[in-house]
Amino acid sequence: MTANSDEGMWLLNSPPREYLKKQYGFELKDDWLKNAMLASVRLNSGGSGGFVSPDGLLVTNHHVAADSAQKLSKPGLDLYNDGFYAETRDKELKCPDLEINVLQKITDVTKEVNAAVTPNMKPGEAFAARRAIMGKIEQDSLKETGLRSDVVTLYNGGAYHLYQYKKYTDVRLVFSPEKAIASFGGDVDNFEFPRMNLDVAFFRAYENDKPIKTPNYFKWSETGPKENDLVFVTGHPGTTQRLETLARLKHRRDYTLPYTLYRLRTLEAALSQYGMQSPEKARQAGTDQHSVANARKAFSGQLQGLLDPSIIEQKAKSEAALGEAATKLAPDDATFKNAIAQIADIQAKYREFEKPYGLLETGHAFFSPLFGIARHCVRMADELPKKPADRLREYRDSNLESLKFGLFSPAPIYPELERAKLTASLTFLAENLGGDSEIVKLVLAGKNPASRADELVNGTKLLDPDERKRLVDGGKQAIAESKDPMIVLAKAVDAEARRLRTRYENEVEEPERQAYAALADTRFKALGDTVAPDATFTLRLAFGTVKGYDIGGQKVRRHTTKGIVEHLVDGETVPFRTTFDQAFKKSAEMGGKEPFDLPKRWLDGKSKLDLETPFNFVSTADTIGGNSGSPVLNRDGELVGINFDRNRHGLVRNFVYTDVQARHIAVHSNAVLEALRKLYPAGRLVRELSGQRSD
Repeated sequence: MTANSDEGMWLLNSPPREYLKKQYGFELKDDWLKNAMLASVRLNSGGSGGFVSPDGLLVTNHHVAADSAQKLSKPGLDLYNDGFYAETRDKELKCPDLEINVLQKITDVTKEVNAAVTPNMKPGEAFAARRAIMGKIEQDSLKETGLRSDVVTLYNGGAYHLYQYKKYTDVRLVFSPEKAIASFGGDVDNFEFPRMNLDVAFFRAYENDKPIKTPNYFKWSETGPKENDLVFVTGHPGTTQRLETLARLKHRRDYTLPYTLYRLRTLEAALSQYGMQSPEKARQAGTDQHSVANARKAFSGQLQGLLDPSIIEQKAKSEAALGEAATKLAPDDATFKNAIAQIADIQAKYREFEKPYGLLETGHAFFSPLFGIARHCVRMADELPKKPADRLREYRDSNLESLKFGLFSPAPIYPELERAKLTASLTFLAENLGGDSEIVKLVLAGKNPASRADELVNGTKLLDPDERKRLVDGGKQAIAESKDPMIVLAKAVDAEARRLRTRYENEVEEPERQAYAALADTRFKALGDTVAPDATFTLRLAFGTVKGYDIGGQKVRRHTTKGIVEHLVDGETVPFRTTFDQAFKKSAEMGGKEPFDLPKRWLDGKSKLDLETPFNFVSTADTIGGNSGSPVLNRDGELVGINFDRNRHGLVRNFVYTDVQARHIAVHSNAVLEALRKLYPAGRLVRELSGQRSD
């Protein structure tokens, strides 16, 4: 890591203490880190959050809470779009399948995992041995501690750490604003800045029907950050590819990302068409549509980054520099060159079956929770009788309780929506493999995609959680006797899907893991621990400074009532923050039309607000997808913001870090208090955030 770079999503058991002290004069103390670890939260809906009171209250994003808000809604009650506030604790709404994880401990188990794999093993044998020892470590930890235990692969195979989590499955919705203000600007402004979004939501964790006690929490800052302040982000970034080789990134550019974008555009069109049929159908499709559109825009930004010759050149220089370091360390050792060549060869093999693997095993051909439920029922019947070490990773003992919690969820599933989604994804299957493909013929069973989707959804009983439980409890016999068309389909494709998975594990995953482990060894020897591992949806610490950025000499998009207009800017600085006033002005400029419409509550209450209140702000801290809802902290460990997005310049951070224009975007802590106090009003919640008793 260079002296002027804030790059890194750092492990909490290996933070960059010296850099922080040298660059910012900040001494990162153990008690600061411990509080950050125990107050940070991971949500199984795919985001991050943090405790903000001693009574289990936690904050995250509205778009992270959207899944729960949608599942708690029903015809005539739209919590996702209209918002929700529990005036008293007895009115806090229990989410049907939301689980949160709180990290308790990290242990390095690299030696144990590596010792299980010997040099003479074939890739399949090495993969099985590695899976077995990881499963044993997790199972032993679960028995000893009762904590959720996951062995996480770091540095693409260079290290393995055991993460132990306290989990909570009674999580209740406390507050969620209207979608119109939570995502003001909608898809038009997604990954843009300036932004004016109240993208926050509050939950409370319960245990034994009582709010949990959380002595480790983030105190809420009344003032928030100032320009040039040092800030920290504690959250669970999803995946990055900064340590991947140039060959692997070119494979993503030329094969994986175009395929992914084709799939997402197909699904987005289907969801949009479904939602246009009625307000109720728009409500049903809302969270799926937002998720797919967000992913489409994010992956599009990644592709744009990899199509930038300067990014590829930067990666090539970085790889060459590491090769030179390897030669200096051991002139006669060809390990580094062999690893680079091996990864390049693997990409050629992967291209042969990447699409069928994605369609069948990853499930891209079956865009419906109903098929996912069917697959779990079928596979659990096969996997659970096996020894834990021999099971597929998702069925290991340490994951079973969480898996069943989601599988038996009573959350509503809408048959008409599932028919539309399945029709689109089954069509996508045929478009990619062709109508004469044997697997396509098997899946469609002599029908067109729409008719097949009707047959599957109309005939299945898996909308009933009790039926799912009956099948899982009944094991192989219940599955063998089932005539449910979704179960029959899952059984029919399982052999081919497993074959593709085994091929992926043996020809791609394990060989890549071994090659990357060799590269990681070189990197450790040359650079020590000054390079953070790629993101793995585990708790990380990032940091940076609060500041705006220059956009001179480039084209800038302006959103007007006539549409999107691009023009060249000679020189302009984007300030580090926006204000409430800018939201009202933007809405007026756009005629108050969606997605720049403000909720009635905001329009009616404008005179109550201090319009100069900071709304959103940006900093150089290193974040990625999965950091949504992450607490943003000041030097004292107080919460000054809630991360919710990146600007479009930050989309390239999947592959390279830059702080020239790339920024993460957060809701200002003062904005939340101002809105809660004057618009909603939510006095009980404000008192709790201010450190007073709320009940």
